[in-house]
Amino acid sequence: MKVEAEAAGGAFHALNGNHELMNARLDLRYVTPGGYADFRDAVPVPEGDSLLLTYDAGQRARVAAFRPGGDYARLLAERNTLVVIGDNVFAHGGVLPAHVEKGLDAVNEEIRAWLRGEGPNPEWAHRGCCSPTWTRIYSDEVDDEACATLDSVLAGLSAKRMIVGHTVQDDGITGYCDGRVWAIDVGLAEHYGGELQILEITGDSVRVITEH
Repeated sequence: MKVEAEAAGGAFHALNGNHELMNARLDLRYVTPGGYADFRDAVPVPEGDSLLLTYDAGQRARVAAFRPGGDYARLLAERNTLVVIGDNVFAHGGVLPAHVEKGLDAVNEEIRAWLRGEGPNPEWAHRGCCSPTWTRIYSDEVDDEACATLDSVLAGLSAKRMIVGHTVQDDGITGYCDGRVWAIDVGLAEHYGGELQILEITGDSVRVITEH
């Protein structure tokens, strides 16, 4: 997809979300049996590794792949977690004032360093309501206080709108705060059975495209 986008004169930006970082912190509660089987021969599994020996044999390859410094964790480290493109801010959960104060580049780099196995675990980045991959402030029961927080963040980033995922929207892509934030998780996973939708942004024009 990245190659195709670049060939067409565009770009493809894959962001880390909560499930990617859950794998890196070895929180495996949502991994299915098939998710373990897919990694059976994906990476070498060192014998006698004290960490890997604490897991069942069928889990060890996935753990080896995604633990910080593992082959797949290093692939995730090539991604951003937060990104600004033009007037648009993109995040899996959302950008909060603390992230703006820290600086989005610093947020991304702390997460990347951890994934590469070169830095400490930034638990603030992947746990709890204030994490950029877990917050639902802009996508679930969005209220005036959330919109005020959003306005502060957008002003701090000189942006016009934010696009988030993480919370499945029962009625499809949904705009909140007078269109200053768009929640685009339509539940495409088989578990939810949602229908494909696309949020098209052209300058100041935003529209939802639905395939029927």
